[in-house]
Amino acid sequence: MAAQTFLAVYKDRQGKEKNLRLKASDLASAKRSLRQRGIIPVSLSSDTTGNEKVRQGLSLSLEKVPAVKDKAVFASQMAALVSAGVPIVRSLEILAEQQKLPMFKRALLRISKDVNQGSSLGAALRRWPKVFDNLSVAMVEAGEAGGVLEEVLKRLAKLLEDNAKLQNQIRGALGYPVTVLVIAIGVFLGMTIFLIPTFAGIFEDLGAELPAFTQLMVDLSALLRSSFSLLLFGGLLLLIWLIKRAYSTKVGRRRIDGLTLKLPLFGDLIRKTATAQFCRTFSSLTRAGVPILMALDIVRDTVGNRVLSEAIEASKNEVQQGGTLSLALQRRKVFPTMAVSMLVIGEESGGVDAMLSKVADFYEDEIAATVKAMTAMLEPAMIVIVGGIVGSILLAMYLPMFSVFDNIK
Repeated sequence: MAAQTFLAVYKDRQGKEKNLRLKASDLASAKRSLRQRGIIPVSLSSDTTGNEKVRQGLSLSLEKVPAVKDKAVFASQMAALVSAGVPIVRSLEILAEQQKLPMFKRALLRISKDVNQGSSLGAALRRWPKVFDNLSVAMVEAGEAGGVLEEVLKRLAKLLEDNAKLQNQIRGALGYPVTVLVIAIGVFLGMTIFLIPTFAGIFEDLGAELPAFTQLMVDLSALLRSSFSLLLFGGLLLLIWLIKRAYSTKVGRRRIDGLTLKLPLFGDLIRKTATAQFCRTFSSLTRAGVPILMALDIVRDTVGNRVLSEAIEASKNEVQQGGTLSLALQRRKVFPTMAVSMLVIGEESGGVDAMLSKVADFYEDEIAATVKAMTAMLEPAMIVIVGGIVGSILLAMYLPMFSVFDNIK
């Protein structure tokens, strides 16, 4: 039998996870070879990751990546199957058959095969970073290590559902005014470019003198129909490109994210959302048994704002040196005072995860109330803006009629 390449994941004396590739005729031979070296693997599977990455890069780059809601449904269904006593390999096969997303389906089938060959579920999930993020992988690994995979999967499903709910609330708050504003700008440009010149020509034929406001709109229409509009459009595209280019750099993203936190109305909403997500995620991770430093690494990458991420990273360094998380976050002054104060109480009482869960509940309610109030305030404001734009165009068209009536008299 031809030799195969196997990938062994094991931990060294310091507890750090390492990978080892070895050749053997089959899985049993690979296990014997590792025992002879004194290595006890966390997982051992056929090494197909190199080819898998190439295939993912070629065939999956244009496929739809599973959304947070998709992963929440998977975790919930997986927990139900495990609770019913269905083996993990069979559970993965069942869920793969139900999947409509090609990438998700392919990932679950591959993960099922890896687990069947001796890999742990967490290690198998880690090989599909486009499908399963660090948060999901860490919680599954902690559940496997503690023998409470079913419970952890339920918590993961709840956490992902809460995160999806938060994202939908933010999209709802930001999407409405942006959509209305785009429509208003489209109506303004359409009426200015196409409608006003027609009326201006009619009034000119009638010999009516155009009022100053109407003349201003006619001049604006002419300007928008000239080459200046192309320059303006090109300038806007250039500005968007420069902002995206700046956001891709470390310094640029920090500055832009810092400015978003200072925006009227939306800045406070973004801060509350990040706080709720930080508290909910950190609470779920620590309750699942994930080490605090690893949990801080994960929430740092999922909080979604560079300023807050750097504050969490700096706080992690202080915790690593023996400091408390609450004091470290308090020094950064980026999270709300109430959240930090509740964290202090949680540290003193030994119930950090329970306290942060309550803080997350509080801020999620605050976000819902803020979104509702913001929508109630923005709806009439948007109506006034659209009405003002349309009214201005109509006023510019009807004002010259008075001059026409005077000439007729």
